[in-house]
Amino acid sequence: MDLHNIREDYSKQELSKADCANTPLPQFEKWLNEAIHSAAKEPTAMSVATVDEAGRPNSRILLLKEVNDRGFVFFSNYQSRKGRALAAHPFAALTFFWPELERQVRAEGRVEKLDAKSSDEYFASRPYTSRLGAWASEQSSVIAGKSIIVARAAAEAVKHPLHVPRPPHWGGYLLIPDRVEFWQGRPSRLHDRIQYRLEGDKWIKERLAP
Repeated sequence: MDLHNIREDYSKQELSKADCANTPLPQFEKWLNEAIHSAAKEPTAMSVATVDEAGRPNSRILLLKEVNDRGFVFFSNYQSRKGRALAAHPFAALTFFWPELERQVRAEGRVEKLDAKSSDEYFASRPYTSRLGAWASEQSSVIAGKSIIVARAAAEAVKHPLHVPRPPHWGGYLLIPDRVEFWQGRPSRLHDRIQYRLEGDKWIKERLAP
């Protein structure tokens, strides 16, 4: 399959250091708001890359659920492949891509579990069937067929007809960034790249070669 001629030439906007906030999280919130208001599809979708116990990288798409003054929040099954990887190596890299704006954001940093109260609050806000699914699915395990999960979910519904408590193996993570890059597509592949790098307690803002 010849893919050599599949490419886009980006030209919508520019990005300079002067355009960017002094620290990365306010800048990310600005860009995320612009992605939401531009009707970007799945603006909170992000690739989450981890490294497992054997040193092998793995990535998957998750939804960002919160940005706060410490970092980026997402939720998952602690016993899943990503959960086991984060237990072995508590670092991850996130990538957001908004083609409608010709923009990408990458964030790297240490990951820690959220406190139980925060995980409980978010879990309670999820749809009822999603809460049942968190109990029914042993995420990333091999199963004989889909009917097994359907039967488990039905059994959980009998156990929890109204209130579904959060499973102890399910909850939130916080990625605390120490490096964040903002990428704006430009013509001829001469893209604008502004990186924030944490040194001690100070953010260094710098331009990278495309």
